[in-house]
Amino acid sequence: MEAEKYRLQVFVNCPFDRAYRRLFYAIVFAVKDCGYTARSALEISDASELRLAKIFRIISECGLGIHDISRTELNRVSRLPRFNMPLELGMFLGAKEFGDSAQRAKKCLVLDRSPHRYEKFCSDIKGCDISSHRRNPEAAIRAVRDFLRDAQPTVSIPGGQMIQRRYVRFLKTLPLVCKELGLRANDLIFNDYTTLVGRWLKQEADPR
Repeated sequence: MEAEKYRLQVFVNCPFDRAYRRLFYAIVFAVKDCGYTARSALEISDASELRLAKIFRIISECGLGIHDISRTELNRVSRLPRFNMPLELGMFLGAKEFGDSAQRAKKCLVLDRSPHRYEKFCSDIKGCDISSHRRNPEAAIRAVRDFLRDAQPTVSIPGGQMIQRRYVRFLKTLPLVCKELGLRANDLIFNDYTTLVGRWLKQEADPR
């Protein structure tokens, strides 16, 4: 494993449904704008690899993790809670606790929608520094930016307000770009979205 590549890989553990999309898009954009690579279980559609094995592998390749545990409410149909995100947070923390020296160097950001809410359903992480995004993309961008800045103190990255302004500009161009490529902005898969973000950021840096 290349040490520098490992430090720049960010495992994004968030809901993937339409209701959460505005936050998911903002988080992934912030990761990319800060010079990191966003990773997700959504990046590979391989029926031959079990989902849990895929998640373990991606976690092992990422030095950083962003975990949003804000969506643990009961499902309206099944009346059961959604615990995928807390489970994957536990997998990440387990890799950090029991892995080799590279795995033990992992760092993570845990997000929730309000301060201390997590203590009601995930009390084992009480005392950890949890950030609240209040379901606001701008707050999520700021939290992600500050986490990534602290993860590599010697690296200079844009401020939260600048990333937010760029994100708003990107969203305005997204429908047109999708139309040019024959894509639907409301149905982008993970790899399409990260590719479009990367291309847009590159054009912003070098508009020639």
